[in-house]
Amino acid sequence: MPAYDYRCLECRKRFDIFMPYSEYGTKVVKCLHCGSENVERRIGRVRIGRSNDARMSEMADPTQLENMDRDPRTLGRMMRQMSGEIGEDMGAEFNEVVSRLEKGESPEAIEQAMPDLGTGDSSASGFD
Repeated sequence: MPAYDYRCLECRKRFDIFMPYSEYGTKVVKCLHCGSENVERRIGRVRIGRSNDARMSEMADPTQLENMDRDPRTLGRMMRQMSGEIGEDMGAEFNEVVSRLEKGESPEAIEQAMPDLGTGDSSASGFD
């Protein structure tokens, strides 16, 4: 049975009502807090499912990639977007690199400041 999200226009509180599809639009909805019938339905966020291929090909749009090799901010934004699309925590090291890129720091300067970047080994240096 679906839950419908409402907001009372009298007491301004939000509440959910569970009801079958057959009753939606025909059943009178009353605020669970004050009993008022002066309520409005709230529509929550809508999620659209897309395949990994569709998400990755959208990110490969040439207009988004144009300045990536010249502008660290563009590279940082792209890396942040890719991380969000993947939906996995990329770790503190990744977040630090992306934050530095978004502030305009060059990849070369980041590599010099973080010589063990991406290696997990304190004796190696550079991007792999």
